[in-house]
Amino acid sequence: QVQLVESGGGLVQPGGSLRLSCAAPRSIFSISTTGWYRQAPGKERELVAFMTSTSIKNYADSVKGRFTISRDNAKNMVYLQMNSLKPEDTAVYYCYVNNVGNRYWGQGTQVTVSS
Repeated sequence: QVQLVESGGGLVQPGGSLRLSCAAPRSIFSISTTGWYRQAPGKERELVAFMTSTSIKNYADSVKGRFTISRDNAKNMVYLQMNSLKPEDTAVYYCYVNNVGNRYWGQGTQVTVSS
């Protein structure tokens, strides 16, 4: 079973920054779209950002200008740099990879923004 491995979540004060990382197997990373969803308690899962293998990026309106998605194809890694964090960014963040019609998920990492 293919598993993505996430890291980088934690507790941060409002206005702070975090960088999430996600490692994927090489076999599914190339020619793929990668991205991040998040799910807050009592809310539906929300697409935060995605990036195609041709470097096209897209962001949810709620994070534009604050979050940046990037990927390192040599290391099979995808990142989410989160700046100017707000309490409403508190959620479990999940990375995913779309490859040849299949979607693979990470286990989720908790981000809590609180003073």
